[in-house]
Amino acid sequence: MQTENETITTETYPRYINRERSLLEFNRRVLAQAKNPDIPLLERLKFLCISSSNMDEFFEVRLASLYELQCEPNARTKPDNMSPQEAIDMLGETAHEIVEDQYHTLNNVLIPELEKENIRFLRRNHWSDQHKEWIRNFFIDSLHPVLSPMGLDPSHPFPKILNKSLNFIVSLEGKDAFGRSNGLAVVQVPRSLPRLIKLPSEATDGENDFVFLSSILHANVATLFPGMTVTGCYQFRVTRNTNLFIDEEEVEDIMRALKGELTGRQYGGAIRLEVADNCPRHMVDYLLDQFNLSEDALYQVNGPVNLHRLNAVPDLIDRPDLLFKPYTPKQLNKQKPNKSFRLFQRKKETENLFDRIKRKDLLLHHPYDAFTPVIDFLQQAAVDPDVLAIRMTLYRTGENSAIIDALEKAARNGKEVTAVVELRARFDEDTNIIQATRLQDAGVHVVYGVVGYKTHAKMILLVRREGDKLRHYTHLGTGNYHHITTRFYTDFGLFTANPAIGRDASKIFQQLTSLGESKGLEVLLQSPFTLQTGMIERIKREAEHARQGKPARIIAKMNGLQEQGIIDALYEASQAGVKIDLIIRGMCSLRPGIPGLSENITVISIVGRFLEHHRVYYFENSTGAPELYCSSADWMGRNLMSRVETCFPILDQNCFQQVYTEGLAIYLEDNVNAWILQPDGSYTKRIPNGAAAFSAQQALIEKYSH
Repeated sequence: MQTENETITTETYPRYINRERSLLEFNRRVLAQAKNPDIPLLERLKFLCISSSNMDEFFEVRLASLYELQCEPNARTKPDNMSPQEAIDMLGETAHEIVEDQYHTLNNVLIPELEKENIRFLRRNHWSDQHKEWIRNFFIDSLHPVLSPMGLDPSHPFPKILNKSLNFIVSLEGKDAFGRSNGLAVVQVPRSLPRLIKLPSEATDGENDFVFLSSILHANVATLFPGMTVTGCYQFRVTRNTNLFIDEEEVEDIMRALKGELTGRQYGGAIRLEVADNCPRHMVDYLLDQFNLSEDALYQVNGPVNLHRLNAVPDLIDRPDLLFKPYTPKQLNKQKPNKSFRLFQRKKETENLFDRIKRKDLLLHHPYDAFTPVIDFLQQAAVDPDVLAIRMTLYRTGENSAIIDALEKAARNGKEVTAVVELRARFDEDTNIIQATRLQDAGVHVVYGVVGYKTHAKMILLVRREGDKLRHYTHLGTGNYHHITTRFYTDFGLFTANPAIGRDASKIFQQLTSLGESKGLEVLLQSPFTLQTGMIERIKREAEHARQGKPARIIAKMNGLQEQGIIDALYEASQAGVKIDLIIRGMCSLRPGIPGLSENITVISIVGRFLEHHRVYYFENSTGAPELYCSSADWMGRNLMSRVETCFPILDQNCFQQVYTEGLAIYLEDNVNAWILQPDGSYTKRIPNGAAAFSAQQALIEKYSH
């Protein structure tokens, strides 16, 4: 972090921030929530678990991609132009710092504070005789029958180790039943076993006492090797490359090819080795050698090798006082009515959702608004005799989805139903294959998008006969059609009967199913065709207005910013005098606050109770009406160049004001959950400095609650 008096120039730092480095900085901000005393204690534990899960994905996907990039001659990272090895070295140092901080936070901050609340994680040296007896019986009854210890010798080579599975390497003395002196063994723990066991009342005096599965196995491992002496037992976990490779130009059936790749995902190349910090050096070296890993890939930890499993704790105890106060999303028909609306309330039984959308655009703000209207929209369409066709994109829906149920019902009722299912939604591939098969069996036309381009757009299009005309009803969103994530992801969803939007959506669906061109879109922007250029044109327009002395302003909110063309256009606009506020939750490769380059750009990140997920883009457009767009796309190279995305204007003035206020302006005032990006790539927490504390998320909770 630069000092207060340091002079920042364009020579001080590179023009762009490394994408993966910025991703790690985001995880620092998540981890900081685990230390924040203003957050309920069990929620802080959840933030620690989220940071652990994020780090797993960082190694599985981002660092793994850099290792893959090393195989390409002259490869460089984008947009910062580092060699893969330079990036790997830099990121390894930062990753080690974060992992060390995670375990320090667990051992020195959270565990002591949890103990004050009588929530205890009992270490072996604190077990009473009562504890030991119950734990030994638990091991004999519930663990021993499912464990398969494997001695290592020429006929028992080192076993295949599943990605992120819990394992133990055991050192032994003496001879086995066949007179062999193995010296080493491996115990693999099935994933079906809980990693944390809550002791029942007959086993302990505490109300909420837990023991780690690793501690139970350590205490009883000798029973797995009768006749031999266990001299050491140490947990370890390996993280593997989970990127999938499918040559889409060569395969004939993407679903079949993807199924084949998923089978091998758990055994991809090793990227990271986590080992107990008391494991002897010669055994550590042995493990590194088995996984063909260097010293830089070693993470020795003081605690469970998978912190994410601690996420089970809040569900295992009854302590609502240590959690966020529950929030119930507002239902659509529970709005506080004004005088004109009360008349509608009295006749609502005869008016369906289509009538309401036809009158005016309807905006939902999740998770403050319930997701149920989206489900109602499809359920009504499934039984409405006037609805002729339903078309929908599906990126993530989750299991037991009412969305899938509604599409199945519509198809069985004779509707023309088309679902564009993205099979390659990372870590949801299995679920999407199952859902696609269900839909096909029900008679839905299922397509898998476009070869080489993930379909990430969020769209529903209904065609409904009304009199002698056909009307389009469209839903466009910034987030997935997933009934679980809508409870804690912030997203906007727009229902509209606007004819131009409906025609554009129809063209895009036709493009996705027939692979024909969708030229001449009227109001929507679409990647990989017009979205990137459309955003750059609007940024340049603001720059030109500033040069002419006219008001110029850009406010944008997204999850990530990495695309070089967009960043360069923002730098140019800053130099022209445009005031630019960026609200970017995660990675950001733009470097703000550098005189002569980006002094008019500020970047903040909001990390709070809900995961910030909207994509909202505002351009002042002083020569005409201001423009406001919502999108499924971040300003990332992958979103703008390698995916099918949509970006839709907010045309209704009431919806415009709501999106601007609730999606942009309110976040610029946040001094509780906001972090400010510094020129050196680090972040500092924004503090009230005498002003009243203001959290955008809390303000929205209160607004929607009332």
